[in-house]
Amino acid sequence: MPAKIIDLHTHGIAGTDTRTTDPGAMLRIAEAQGRAGVSEIVLSIYSAPTDAMRGQIAAVKAAMARQRAGQARIVGAHLEGPFLNPLMAGALDPGSFIPPSESAFRELMEGFEDIVRIVTMAPELDGAIGLIGRMADAGIRVNMGHSNATYAEAEAGFRAGARGITHLFNAMRGLHHREPGIAGFGLLNKEIYVEIIGDLVHLHRRTVELIFSLKIAGRLILVSDSVRDTDISGGKPPMEKGRLSGGSLTVTEAARRLMEAGFDADYVTSAMTTNPRAYLEG
Repeated sequence: MPAKIIDLHTHGIAGTDTRTTDPGAMLRIAEAQGRAGVSEIVLSIYSAPTDAMRGQIAAVKAAMARQRAGQARIVGAHLEGPFLNPLMAGALDPGSFIPPSESAFRELMEGFEDIVRIVTMAPELDGAIGLIGRMADAGIRVNMGHSNATYAEAEAGFRAGARGITHLFNAMRGLHHREPGIAGFGLLNKEIYVEIIGDLVHLHRRTVELIFSLKIAGRLILVSDSVRDTDISGGKPPMEKGRLSGGSLTVTEAARRLMEAGFDADYVTSAMTTNPRAYLEG
């Protein structure tokens, strides 16, 4: 039986995204992803005020109870925020970011402990290390991202329990010869998983080659970071005020293009099948 294709980071597709309280809209995302050949998805919630995020998580939970054949199975939610660094907001709203705290975490998560699978946060923020440990103890997979962390700060996040990095190189401190930063940590640490957006636009082809050459095959995860403007057949990544605002390819289409560009087919395939499964299951 072929391995299931899994996308751990999708915000939307085909005119719909997760900025909704309508479970039917969440199911339309799952249906479009299913048509693209994706078997399972974790729906990514944009950073927003707590009440808005809770309403969207509730819609994911309701959609999970109503799924049917032909859709990519929704296996949980990924919270991309709100504990992020405004210096590395990317396309997210920095006005929604808040300091990490136990009380803010409880308020956000209450009633949704069973479906929130991944949380992205910036490890350099005051209070982040303790909260990373709390999340990891609760069984949540913590990604580091939207972060200006130094190498040492990223390493501290890993030691506290973070086990992934959200869309490596995008919306984070990059490599510098005197400070390798969080991106350098993602490349060099052999245990941490790293997401990459494989459209060859978010990352230059040579940067993808660098990642493939340094990361062991089992620690790379291909994600779409797809948004409402994503079309199943692909297209140009959306731009907002001159910056990339999300992916434009499903993981299946990105994988096809990476293989056509000469990247190892087995490596690419594992990055969207066995690797995301291993990451989710811990």
